[in-house]
Amino acid sequence: MLAKRIIPCLDVEQGRVVKGTRFLDLIDAGDPVAVAARYEAEGADELVFLDITASHEGRAIMLDVVRRVSETIFMPFTVGGGIRTLEDACQLIQAGAEKVSINSAAVRTPELVTAVADRLGSCATVVNIDPKRVWRDGREVWEVFVSGGRVATGLEAVAWARQVELLGAGEIVLTCMDRDGTRNGYDLEITAAVSRAVGIPVVASGGAGKPEHLADVIQHGGADAALAAGIFHFRECTIQEVKELFLKRGIPVRPATILPTTTL
Repeated sequence: MLAKRIIPCLDVEQGRVVKGTRFLDLIDAGDPVAVAARYEAEGADELVFLDITASHEGRAIMLDVVRRVSETIFMPFTVGGGIRTLEDACQLIQAGAEKVSINSAAVRTPELVTAVADRLGSCATVVNIDPKRVWRDGREVWEVFVSGGRVATGLEAVAWARQVELLGAGEIVLTCMDRDGTRNGYDLEITAAVSRAVGIPVVASGGAGKPEHLADVIQHGGADAALAAGIFHFRECTIQEVKELFLKRGIPVRPATILPTTTL
């Protein structure tokens, strides 16, 4: 079995790392370069950087911040937010990203996913899916939202996940809006449904409040990786503690090589 990954996420607004609840009520969590350097030192497997207001504001991602982060770390680095064209994606790779993550534009122009996969490879093409539980025609469905969770699409999360795989995506980041920032644990039902539906890795996001939640979404949600933000940003637990729990539960994980670092 492949090693499971622990991935801190930097949600960035106006050049600062922020953390909110259900995509709202954002609070400052530090400088992205300094925070990224800390996670490099603590032994994170990968890092995700999301410019969370770029799509909503109709602007390009902050390439200067991406460059500064990429110059600080050596672990794999996924960047998303405001990607509207193939050129946008290529610029992020040139700025130091290993993978690009497409969300709003994937829904509005699905052919962009294929274009990015054809140019950069499926392994570098990630699609973010942000589902929320809603009632439609008398039943609960997992509807996909875009523009930072502001705009409903009418798409159902599992069907959309299957489609983005066919379009060429090599990975899905699944952020369950109902759980985001709640610290109540990931939505295991949605995560398991999407994981069963596709043959590409699924990164679970939204709801981590303690190390056990990350282990649960791997073991019971079928995720290939667990993404978390607040519990790491605010030092409620360390990546090392999560990896130790994984090993106790028999979950394969890469050892955390802790590097010397200063207190940030």
